[in-house]
Amino acid sequence: MDPKTLHKISYGLYIVCSKEGEKINGQIANALFQITSEPPTIAVSINKQNLTHEYIEKSKCFTVSILSEKAPLTFIGNFGFKSGRDIDKFKDVEFKLGNSKVPLVLDYALACLETKLIDKIDVGTHTIFIGNVEDAEVLSEEKPMTYEFYHKVKGGYSPKTAPTYSGEVDRARKKEEKKMDKYVCKVCGYVYEPEKGDPDNGVAPGTKFEDVPEDWVCPVCGARKEDFEKE
Repeated sequence: MDPKTLHKISYGLYIVCSKEGEKINGQIANALFQITSEPPTIAVSINKQNLTHEYIEKSKCFTVSILSEKAPLTFIGNFGFKSGRDIDKFKDVEFKLGNSKVPLVLDYALACLETKLIDKIDVGTHTIFIGNVEDAEVLSEEKPMTYEFYHKVKGGYSPKTAPTYSGEVDRARKKEEKKMDKYVCKVCGYVYEPEKGDPDNGVAPGTKFEDVPEDWVCPVCGARKEDFEKE
């Protein structure tokens, strides 16, 4: 079987949030889709290891923020490659609490949804949570970020807990990038491409990795420059 076949399925990029009492958490998700329009119902797949999974099960509610193409890797990495068990993901992030007191992330968001959990399906490593949309708001008319845009334009990778993660496919991509003298983060797999640089963090396109400032960190996971290796 060719695992690349599954990458032809379209995905978006979202921040899914939930709560436990006064505690809040959020994470990046891509496997989210609408099930019905009357009543409006959506489903999202969340890894059982993630803190957000635990919070959704306890609170029976979750929110969704739909990200735009302008969301930088540092922002995506904060919610996608770091754990709310270790850091406050909402520090320096603009958000508001919805009717259910679950955060709605506003930074780089095109729209926000609030849902009430009505069912769940155990699918092994993940749970599919199904929720009725209780409230929704459009914030911007900019282009939504697709998962293809995230990979091909932003240069991002899937964390191992993502529903679409494929070690074989990611290794194949890294093998191809090896020919181009790029540098790979040993922590999360982000690839630094000299041609693109990292404009979001002050590194201009065309900057060799050797010339990147020593205090520069991986825009996805925050790893140090010394944690990169040439392939």
